[in-house]
Amino acid sequence: MQSNRSVPDATVIPVLVYPDVRQAVDWLTTAFGFAERVRIGESHRSQLRFGDGALIVADVRRDRHPPRQGEVTHSVMVRVDDARAHCERARGHGARILMEPTDFEYGERQYEAQDPFGHQWTFTETLSDVAPEEWGGETVAP
Repeated sequence: MQSNRSVPDATVIPVLVYPDVRQAVDWLTTAFGFAERVRIGESHRSQLRFGDGALIVADVRRDRHPPRQGEVTHSVMVRVDDARAHCERARGHGARILMEPTDFEYGERQYEAQDPFGHQWTFTETLSDVAPEEWGGETVAP
């Protein structure tokens, strides 16, 4: 895949719509630990990074709208080194914790949060390497 400094290097790049791009970027960097990579206009878009992942924060425009109260259309999963510490950081900055850090049989500790703008997030910490067949999954392709 060809590289382009104007686009994040990640293979999959979620684009989330927020009512105020700058306010969202400030909150996501402070509460969740994202880092701003590229700013496009003062309030149009921003590219953020987290580890080797990427996220684009986009403004409301034409048919693009942020989530509505009581409606879940997506969740973004982000891998972190310490889910408990990350959860406390997010909580301290006003994230609504939907599920406390929980250990799962598939080898992950996860928590779920909602940011102040309605987007839902799952943060996951790998505890151990577990074959999908050990918990009821099925490996389809290596």
